[in-house]
Amino acid sequence: MSYKLAVTTILLGILSLSGCKPSKADKARTLSVTIEPQKYFLSKIVGNHYEVNCIVPSGSNPESADFTPSQMMALDKSVAYFKIGYLGIENTLIDKVSQSNPELKVVNCSQGIELIGDAHIHCEDDNHDHNHTHAHAAGDPHTWSSVRSAKIIVENMYKAVLELDASNEADYTANYDRLVAEISSTDSIIKSYLDKSPSKSFIIYHPALSYFADEYGLTQYSIEHEGKNPSPSQLKELIDKAKAEGIKAVFIQQEFDTKNAETIAEAINGKTIPINPLSYNWSEEMIKIAKALAQENE
Repeated sequence: MSYKLAVTTILLGILSLSGCKPSKADKARTLSVTIEPQKYFLSKIVGNHYEVNCIVPSGSNPESADFTPSQMMALDKSVAYFKIGYLGIENTLIDKVSQSNPELKVVNCSQGIELIGDAHIHCEDDNHDHNHTHAHAAGDPHTWSSVRSAKIIVENMYKAVLELDASNEADYTANYDRLVAEISSTDSIIKSYLDKSPSKSFIIYHPALSYFADEYGLTQYSIEHEGKNPSPSQLKELIDKAKAEGIKAVFIQQEFDTKNAETIAEAINGKTIPINPLSYNWSEEMIKIAKALAQENE
């Protein structure tokens, strides 16, 4: 289903349920986010003061997800929508929902983050080492994949929550401080693993770890090329590059095909490692990625 058709279907669903619109009281205690890592952060900040609704279900690709009328109704009943920032579908959804929920407050969680352009994503191609693997109007949208960016995201959330509900500032501040401390601890653990890794490069099908790689001085090689499977020549060049650099870690994600990743792993005597950058437990997943990278590249 195309974005246009999906959004049209959603809008019709919302209109058909217009007689069951949520009350102001319902909206006052509901917040929505786009992806699970955001829900992890925001839930820790708001505690029991708000219900946090996640629009993109676990296991779905937020860059191509088809949203159902029920998911959009959940957004329609929210007092605020915390978008991750630069996923194209977000603005399309906001435009549509604003017709039924004009008072919806929209928060850009990535405001203030220096975006990484697609040119920073390595992809083997005939005569170029730096090529766009897929197009994003503003740059790479996977801002939540680094500690530095995560701290900016949670600060933006914290400030927005205070604007919504200043009466519980003490609770939110205490929760926010604990979350920042957790993120800093996660950073220390990640560094302890990566310091042990002789190779500072890894392969991944979809380049979802650009900010992670940038923060820790790593090189991310993407298997997909401009959002498509690589050609045989591109695949061979990537295998040759991996052998030359001693890369053993090949990350795979459940939202994407694993055939080419398995081919590469076999050719370089490496291993495919399932990861989930969209996991709810952000800290646990970031540590898991660092640990796997260190172990497989030994």
